[in-house]
Amino acid sequence: MKRIISPVPASLTLDPNTAHCELILSKDLTSVRAGNKTFQLPDLERFDEAPCVLGSQGFTSGKHYWEVEVREKTVWALGVTEASSSRKGGIKLGPEYGYWTVWLQSENKYVATDRSFVQLTLSVKPRTIGVYLDYVGGQVTFYNADDMSHLYTFTDTFTDKLFPFFYPGPYHEGRNDTPLQLRHFEL
Repeated sequence: MKRIISPVPASLTLDPNTAHCELILSKDLTSVRAGNKTFQLPDLERFDEAPCVLGSQGFTSGKHYWEVEVREKTVWALGVTEASSSRKGGIKLGPEYGYWTVWLQSENKYVATDRSFVQLTLSVKPRTIGVYLDYVGGQVTFYNADDMSHLYTFTDTFTDKLFPFFYPGPYHEGRNDTPLQLRHFEL
């Protein structure tokens, strides 16, 4: 089935230079989870307060699709952000701040962080989220990739490079320690 998807699903990796100092990335840079200790890392372009990380690949044109396994996580956010969006201090999610995201706030409360937050009603809890970016068409669409049901579509005009955005949620004494896992496909 994945062979007929257009565009071909992207094989993304995470950018360790943007990772908050409490995040733990896998060696192959395909998964991220919250940790319970702080690592001493050079600042570079990393998130300094919000425990987030970006994808290594950015987009200024084309259509792109990727999937992220969220499994049984209790809190997470996924989407895209502009290269120029703030990574310092407490970040604000929403298109006006350069972030187009869907957010699981607490176990079963899903929100699209549009200009006014939109509560999403899901009939089933997704274990994998699909993100579809049509840069020129000005759309970011989210799917429950388990059954390809539509979750939410943002419509906007993009002028800056967009990067995949990942927030694995807080550690919560280990309750939310399952990593966000980028899914790679064999075509």
